[in-house]
Amino acid sequence: MKFNVSYPATGLQIPFTIDDEKKIAAVYGKRMGNEISGDDLGDQYKGYIFKITGGNDKDGFPMKQGILVQGRVRVLMSAGHKCYRPRRTGERKRKSVRGSIVGADIAILSLAVVKEGETPIPGLTDDKKPRRLGPKRANKIRKLFNLKKDDDVKRYVIKREIKKEGKKLRIKAPKIQRLITDVRLRRKKIAKLETQKRREKTVKQREAYAKLLTSLRTKKAEPAPVVEKKEVKPPTKTAQPTKVETKAPVKPTQKDTKPAPAKPATTKTGKK
Repeated sequence: MKFNVSYPATGLQIPFTIDDEKKIAAVYGKRMGNEISGDDLGDQYKGYIFKITGGNDKDGFPMKQGILVQGRVRVLMSAGHKCYRPRRTGERKRKSVRGSIVGADIAILSLAVVKEGETPIPGLTDDKKPRRLGPKRANKIRKLFNLKKDDDVKRYVIKREIKKEGKKLRIKAPKIQRLITDVRLRRKKIAKLETQKRREKTVKQREAYAKLLTSLRTKKAEPAPVVEKKEVKPPTKTAQPTKVETKAPVKPTQKDTKPAPAKPATTKTGKK
């Protein structure tokens, strides 16, 4: 069986293989989160205490915490579950996962050093790996360096140097997140004043609308004024003399004086 051991204090990690079945048998039946004595794994790990953090079986399926089975199981998973990444919102999927109990089918077992032993392990406890990326958030930087609120966080940002052949030395530093500056405070103050103005405006509009409603309701409640109707007599029609139109006599024209052409005389037989 292959063991992948990590030491969080130094940030280092080394793998080693154990072929002796008697030593491996001390691990069988243990669960994820249980601690193992280094004396069972070999003399070079005497005094060490390891914690089981995970592992993979021979086919590559990962161990999942909370599944108390010494084998493989198909579990319906959704967002928030380990060993599964949903591609859509609300998506669920049934996936094969290895149980959290260590068995003979485990190929790689992940361990973490809880307590350091007498002799250092070369490549794990005798050296330190510098942290490549430091924290970005202002509160996390304060926590890492034990700073107070008055201390300047910008001075404690972890920077890294980038060296390339034929180019100048570059220094990169992360942009600090959630840093409270004067600009941030000024913007917050302006936003607060704007919200206050909007609130006052809505209150004034509500009062004006309420006044308008009350005035309309009082007008409706008042009785309408009675208007006296006056009798209007229809106008009398007077007889008017009718006009007689006289037409002037029309003189006959030359066209009218011409006699009409005589029609030829016809016999009974229709011949002339």
